[in-house]
Amino acid sequence: MTITDPYLSLSARTGRFGFGAPRAISLNQDGTRLLLLRSTGPEDPVDRLHLLDLTTGEEREVADPAALAPGRTGDRDDLPAVERRLRERTRLVAAGIGTYAATADLAVAVFALDGRLFRTDTATGRTEELPTAGPAFDPRPEPAGERVAYVADDALYVTAAPGQPAAEPLRLSPEDGARWGVAEFAAAEELGRSRGHWWRPDGGALLAARVDESALPVLHFADPAHPSREPEHFAYPQAGGPNADVRLWVLGLDGTRTRLEWDTEAYPYVCAAEWDGEDELLITVADRLQQNVLLLGADPATGSTRELSRTTDEFWVDDLPGTPARLADGRLLTVHDTPEARGLALDGKPLDTTGLQVRRVVGRLGGRLLCETGEDDPFDQHVHLVDPDGGAPERLSDGPGLHSAVAAGETVLLTSAGPDGVRRRTLGPGGGLTLEDRSAALPYRVEPQLARVTERRLPTAVVYPRDHVPGRRLPVLLDVYGGPGYQAVANEPRRWQLKQWWADQGFAVITTDNGGTPFVSPAFTRTIFRRFSQVALDDQVDALHALAELHPDLDLDRVGVRGWSYGGYFAALAVLRRPDVFHAACAGAPPTDFRHYDTAYTERYLDLPQENPDGYAADCLVDDAPGLSRPLLLIHGLADDNVHPSHTLLLSQALTRAGRPHNLLALPGITHMTPGGVNEQLSQAELSFLRGALDIE
Repeated sequence: MTITDPYLSLSARTGRFGFGAPRAISLNQDGTRLLLLRSTGPEDPVDRLHLLDLTTGEEREVADPAALAPGRTGDRDDLPAVERRLRERTRLVAAGIGTYAATADLAVAVFALDGRLFRTDTATGRTEELPTAGPAFDPRPEPAGERVAYVADDALYVTAAPGQPAAEPLRLSPEDGARWGVAEFAAAEELGRSRGHWWRPDGGALLAARVDESALPVLHFADPAHPSREPEHFAYPQAGGPNADVRLWVLGLDGTRTRLEWDTEAYPYVCAAEWDGEDELLITVADRLQQNVLLLGADPATGSTRELSRTTDEFWVDDLPGTPARLADGRLLTVHDTPEARGLALDGKPLDTTGLQVRRVVGRLGGRLLCETGEDDPFDQHVHLVDPDGGAPERLSDGPGLHSAVAAGETVLLTSAGPDGVRRRTLGPGGGLTLEDRSAALPYRVEPQLARVTERRLPTAVVYPRDHVPGRRLPVLLDVYGGPGYQAVANEPRRWQLKQWWADQGFAVITTDNGGTPFVSPAFTRTIFRRFSQVALDDQVDALHALAELHPDLDLDRVGVRGWSYGGYFAALAVLRRPDVFHAACAGAPPTDFRHYDTAYTERYLDLPQENPDGYAADCLVDDAPGLSRPLLLIHGLADDNVHPSHTLLLSQALTRAGRPHNLLALPGITHMTPGGVNEQLSQAELSFLRGALDIE
């Protein structure tokens, strides 16, 4: 399908206005140098590696993938399967250098490009290709920067030492049928851990994950978009079924091997791992339902572990990035939740975070904790310093918008995305430097009308057409996500660009964060415990009716709904169960039966299917198929390894058996995160469908 709309065409060419923006930013340990990835401009998708000296303000390009692999710059079709999946799970859109790893002083950076391994000396800009045992994945330099650990064909290798160019790479992991040095599906997709090996500070050993997936069911993909490619398959941990067996080993370069010992039956999930000096490891583990999270200290010589902290919750322990952790003075930092607020505790004693919802602990700055936070309303995100010794928090960010931070030494990089559509990145001890952003200017200055509605104070936004004349009735489009882990209603201009385009097609676009979504309060998030569908449906319907009281131009006789992933699930749910409210739906990549979704995500909220069969049955859409009475467009990528295409096919088959007409759009070669150009083509297809379904000229 050709993209004919000017806005959609611009969005496709500019990577949704992201090409040319700096990303993957790393500061060295004293905050004097910075590495980043960025392309040359707004229509260049190929990211290059740059070094910025904060003492002089000089920036240099130090690695150009086009010069290293001419004609092959990381396009998704060319990547090894494991790297394609990493890009999906880290939401990478750009080509070129997708990710890199660097030494703490940023003197050496390493990266994989089309399975080839490269090492860059950032001082000279010299990049060399290193020989490997196979297509390289997730390379990590040793602390001194001389040798590189990487994964090839599910084995962990270390490159030869400098001066031995003819030497074979050293294989550290045994040939035992397991995968070594990688994050299993649950960790990479749901637990926030994307890596599976860590160098000891002296470079003499690595901590490595051993992943045994032999008990898991296998999902298959035969993708007609790539008939010459061998069909892919991978092990998938399905709710109620077995998980991968994950163990941690210390693998010495001298051949020694030590397994860390903890109760892996009770605590199967490894959420995080790091070295704390050469003689101790810090490991975060969780039970299957994630109601108990332990921080363990481990002896790398003996493998013994001891409990340092325990966080428990009768619902689930909601992840707070940066916790649990041990500070330099030995005190233990953990999350401290009340029903009203997310806070922090040191050695079990709550810190003063009055008036804040702590969202992430970034690090330490001048003896205080640098945190990303919310305040009274969840629409904005700020950056605060929290005093571990009891002082009141200090706010570093100004004005509305989404503010985030990276810090090292005495340097803070503050990124501020405000309502004016300009994303500013200022850094330096006095905030005197600004990172260059070469991305396209946002085409719309969107002014969503934000409000908290109903007695539950649901966060909502309404976007009108730019040429709207008050008094003219408008069909309504719910543009929804609604699932746990993602906030849709936020004062960040980029997320409103496509919504403004939809509004300009003649809709009043409504977005609501229903119960279960983050950043309002712990009690608000936990309303979905053991039942997804009813809370989301009730909140969305109640918010729609409340907004109609505030906005008389909303025509509730013509209400469409669209969404992707959990939003796709909600869109299908809406027309199946509340056809009196919702009159047409576009459901993209919907998980139609959570009994077939993954363990870590689903069981965290719904419990095991064996323990909550009624909840799972109530959230399944397949049995609702005979009742469909509204137009429904189902969309799914045939290469989706997050929500397998069988979810949509199950619902479509049930609808067909029941004689219920519907539309099905299958996308060969498309994974869960639609690449540039495809998303814009889908918007055109959805618009055509909704105009016909809602009788809009």
